[in-house]
This record gives sequence, structure tokens and C-alpha cells, in this order.
Amino acid sequence: MPRHLHDTEEVQALLAAVREQRQTLAEGGLAGDRDNADPAGNMALLHELGLARLAVPTAHGGLWDGAERGGLGAALRMVREISAGDGPTGQNWLTTLLVARILLHPESGFPESTRAELARRILDEGLRCVSSAAETGVSGKVTARPVEGGVVLSGTKSFNSNSGGLGMALVQCLLEGEAATRHHVLVDLRHPQVELHDDWDTMGQRGTRSQTVTYHDVLVADGWHQPAPGAPSPVFLGAAMLMHAALLQGIGEGGLDALVRHARTMKRGSLPQFATPAEDPLILRRVGLHSSRLAASRALLHTAADRLEASRDGADVDALTIDCFRSKVASVEAALAATADIHEVTGARSTSNLYRLDRYWRNARTFASHDPTDAKSVYVGGYEFGGHLPPLSTIIRL
Repeated sequence: MPRHLHDTEEVQALLAAVREQRQTLAEGGLAGDRDNADPAGNMALLHELGLARLAVPTAHGGLWDGAERGGLGAALRMVREISAGDGPTGQNWLTTLLVARILLHPESGFPESTRAELARRILDEGLRCVSSAAETGVSGKVTARPVEGGVVLSGTKSFNSNSGGLGMALVQCLLEGEAATRHHVLVDLRHPQVELHDDWDTMGQRGTRSQTVTYHDVLVADGWHQPAPGAPSPVFLGAAMLMHAALLQGIGEGGLDALVRHARTMKRGSLPQFATPAEDPLILRRVGLHSSRLAASRALLHTAADRLEASRDGADVDALTIDCFRSKVASVEAALAATADIHEVTGARSTSNLYRLDRYWRNARTFASHDPTDAKSVYVGGYEFGGHLPPLSTIIRL
């Protein structure tokens, strides 16, 4: 019996199916980057391939066993494969996966009827999920006001990845009362009192459509809101770092694919005496260097994920988390290096917007800026000296 979900024939088949569609995903990503648009075609393709089952518990027809650590290796391997085709598509799919795992967990607090309906829509309709949490740059907190039969949600969230799919937003807010408490509210982004600001116009990861969203007194019925759970566990935080690493790793691998694919169309090497890039030792050295770096960071990513998935309560959480940090640092650096070299190797003609090969570096650089890589290296160094980590709440901004 397979030790991990990713070792099963079904998941291996899903991974292979996505790998076969890498070029199709890349073409969809080019269009999304050019038009600053949601990669709807890519997301529909992933749904047709059956990837939604990784986000849904077995009790509701999916492949996830419902455990916090369950299927972690399968999920991050899928994120890597998708992102190798297109980074924004990978981030959109990852957002649905993470939100679904919060909502559909048996201890989420949401009623069984709500969880069953969400699972059905994710599996049958390709419902996409949004984490509506960030309030950086906006004034005031998003609040939920109790009313008969539900709550009324009001306020603005500044960062809403995957919102271009007009799916279901998990809104983190404060429940008004004598002592305001953290609350989770589910909102359909097609609701007429939800305002999508269409203000996402960044250097990279453009297809994530991570726009500002305002909730104008949106009535949400009972059963679709619940008190928020406590602080994330160390396992969740480590897993989040690995998911970030998987996204960067995929972008880097996709960038190397694009470099080699374009180089094969070139009529000479980097110097005139070489008839083709395949004969040019300078090009071969660059490709070999990035291939090796990406292979090393991929191996660390998979190993860290498998260790975290196989761990049990009482394990050395600091040691597991440090591996997650190391993995993110390695994948960020390997991806940025590989994608930055695309035009150095392929030359001036490859800078044409016809190809938009620069999007691989722009995507990697944009997502790598989510939280400081240097900070991860500092904590890894501190662990090497002291053998422990400070409280994770002082380290990670999610």
C-alpha cells in the first residue's frame, strides 16, 4: 500500500496529465499576462482533468483523507507541475486548494450541509475559492454585524488572489459585539453588493487578479459563517512555506523549459562559430547549471514535504520547519536565477513581446517578494547556531 497519496496510481496519473498539458498552460499564461486577465481556460482545463479531487475529503468524493498533514506531498507536487506551465494558474489553483482544506476540514466548524454543498460545487462545477484576508493599505477592519438569521459583512480587503474566477471568498473579519472576535464568512463574489475594483496591474503574476474587493453590507445567512479557528499550527505554517516553494519551483522549471524550447529555434549559438545552441558549450553550461540547481531544490522540496506529511504530533517541529524554510530559500534562488538567464542565453530577438519570455522572471520575482527570503536565511542560520526557532508568529507573514 502506498505510503503517501502522491505514490498512488491515481495521483501519478493526474500529475502526468498536467505535465502533458504544460505547453497548453504556458500558452494560456502568455495570453493572461498580455491581457492582464484571469486564465479561465487554464482553470477550466485543470477542472476537466479532475484535479479538484485533491482539494476535497474522501468523505465528499475527493482524494484527501481530511487530516491536516494528509496529501501534502501530492498537493505541492501538483502545484509545481501546474506552475511549470503558468505561475498565475498555479497560484490560483493553490488558493482554491488551501481555502478548501480550511473549509472542508471535519473540524472547520461549518455545518455538514455547508461543507457538502461546497464540496459538490468544487467537484462538479469547478468552484474556485478566494482567501480574502489582507487589509494592508485600506482604512479600517472588515466587520460582520449580527442580525436575525445571519450577519451583515462590511469593509474592504486589499488582496484577493483567484478572484477573477468570481468564486467563493473566505473572508476573515471581526464579529461585532462587546468583545470583537475573529470570524470567517463565506461570500459568493457574484453577489450584487460585492464590488470588485479591477485594480490589479502588477509586474508579474498578473493572471491571479489579486484585486481589491469591497463588501457593501452583504447579508450572509447562518450556516455560512463561523468563529475563526485559533492560530495556525506549526504544521500549517511549514506547509504554507512549502506550497510557496512549490510555486516558485514550478515557475523556475517552466522558465528553463521555455529557454530550451526557444533556443532550439535559434540558427546559431552564442558565438558565430557554433552552428546551433546544442553545440555551444557556453549555452550548454548555463542550461546544465540551472537544471542542476532546480533538480537540487526540487529534491529538497519533495523531501521536506514527505517528512512533514509523515510526521506525528510530538515531532521536532523546529527541525521540520527549518527544512521548510530551507526549501523555500532554495527554490526562490533557483527559480530567480534560471528565469533571469533566459534572455542572456537566447539573445535580443527573444525579448519580443510575441514570446513574452520575460514573464517567467516577472512572475518569479513578484511572488518571491511576498515575504523576505533573507529573513528565512537568517532564521535558518540562527537554528544552525542555537538549535531552535523563535515563535513562528514573529517570523511568518501569511
